[in-house]
Amino acid sequence: MAGPDRKMLGEMLVEDGLITKEQLNEALETQKKSPHPQPVGELLVTLGHLSEEGLALTLSKKLRAKYLSLSDRSLEISYDQNLDRLIDEKFARTNLVLPLSKNPRQLVITMWDPLNFVVIDNIRRLTNLEPVVNCSPKKDIVEGIERLYVRRVAPSSGTGSQLLSVDIPFVKRDEVDKLKSEAAEPPVVKIVNQILQKAAREKASDVHIEPRENGAVIRYRVDGTLYEAETPPIELLLPVISRIKILSRLDIAEKRLPQDGGFMVKVDNRAIDLRVSSIPTIYGEKLAIRILDKEAMDFKLSSVGLGKKDHQKVSENIRKPYGLILVTGPTGSGKTTTLYCILNEIKSSQKNILTIEDPVEYRINGISQVQAMPNIGLDFAQGLRAFLRQDPDIIMVGEVRDIETADICVRAALVGRLVLSTLHTNNSIGAISRLLDLGIEPFLVGTTVVMVIAQRLVRRLCPDCKEIVKLDSATAAKFKLDGCKVYGPKGCPKCHNRGYAGRLAIFEIMNVDQEISAMIEKRQDITVIENSLIKKGMTTLRDDGLAKVREGLTSLNEVVAITAEIA
Repeated sequence: MAGPDRKMLGEMLVEDGLITKEQLNEALETQKKSPHPQPVGELLVTLGHLSEEGLALTLSKKLRAKYLSLSDRSLEISYDQNLDRLIDEKFARTNLVLPLSKNPRQLVITMWDPLNFVVIDNIRRLTNLEPVVNCSPKKDIVEGIERLYVRRVAPSSGTGSQLLSVDIPFVKRDEVDKLKSEAAEPPVVKIVNQILQKAAREKASDVHIEPRENGAVIRYRVDGTLYEAETPPIELLLPVISRIKILSRLDIAEKRLPQDGGFMVKVDNRAIDLRVSSIPTIYGEKLAIRILDKEAMDFKLSSVGLGKKDHQKVSENIRKPYGLILVTGPTGSGKTTTLYCILNEIKSSQKNILTIEDPVEYRINGISQVQAMPNIGLDFAQGLRAFLRQDPDIIMVGEVRDIETADICVRAALVGRLVLSTLHTNNSIGAISRLLDLGIEPFLVGTTVVMVIAQRLVRRLCPDCKEIVKLDSATAAKFKLDGCKVYGPKGCPKCHNRGYAGRLAIFEIMNVDQEISAMIEKRQDITVIENSLIKKGMTTLRDDGLAKVREGLTSLNEVVAITAEIA
């Protein structure tokens, strides 16, 4: 059990005759030698010197709390109080805490680790109720969680019309054991390995395993586009999903609620992180697997696709001692990768760099990265406030989503920190509009924002099979491609007959100098500011894409399609 009074707990166990002095000493010695030491009470249970009941009884005496168990029927749950909405199931399972009843001021709970005051404090903040803590054996809490969160839910009998009503059955314990057994069968293991190997070798960013009315489909997202692949026999679909859920440490008995997890695999001697998400659909569970191949990423600013002029602008701005740098674009446009490249470029032993992300996609040595956990109150704004007490030089926050986060970012930049973040806007000037719309004062925006990077990802033509395409004179003139060799996709075995292999970024770099800053502070029309930036030499997203068409890196159709909404 966690807590400051472990020695006292051990002595109480000896005094109660539940363990011997020698057994306590053995546990303490084991605890010292372990790189990941368990609390002494839990270690005694692991070593077989103490029963769960004996530990829970001693803790209840130590804390002057009640001992509750299923065997004597003292552990009772008030099912009619919607306790499962007060404490999230994942939180309950992770921390082995079970809500039992509530009143207007208090929440009665029982715990396997009643000395874990961090969990108790989190419950207090999450529920706005004062926890009344009791003690129970671990197995009783696990059983209680099963009863509270996984009990069968009857279909609604309301009189109102319903678009869809699906009754997803309760999964019994023997059925769970059967699922685990089937998931370990060699054919299932082989299929899962093949799915993951194919994803890694084809450089897919995501894998979707989707149940349908008459079967299932597996799709891989490669270079931003989904492609269907061979699907395993329908009778193996459920075991395949179960195996992936087991590897991801998800609850295979829970089929009614979305779940998130992950695991790591080795493919061709490369370690690859997998993020797994499950959702219930009307035909069964759908899995989405995000592939994070760190070894395929070099995180070098020189390799992201910046032109020479834009690369110089970015290099100068990211080395400024303070200010706000924003990367904008829609989901999946490579914003986070660009931020990682910037951080990797400017990190040093002389700088304290902190990030808060949701999720932390890649780990970078020399940088303190924090995973946002909104369910316990650790959102971007809360993390940023904590960072300001950590003497930071550089702060990166995953996304500016609200006025509170925007305000802290701006004020952190104002007092001498370099702050990096992302926004969902169509182009670079849209970031200024977004900050103003959120309620940030124009003089603060003009003073703190030093650069905005807008970007998109376009598919890269396969170098082995790309072919010259002939443009009509009107199209060539419209896109200023007269006299240029323009290539298009063809398809060959090396690119799996897709014509494209990989992606590259196109950029629009907005440099906020004194003149642009003054225009922002005066609330000049956004179009006027944008025209001024273009006159100063800013390359737009469309123009940067066309430059890459002239270089033979991508196709005209690709650039036109990706930049259609901003051209």
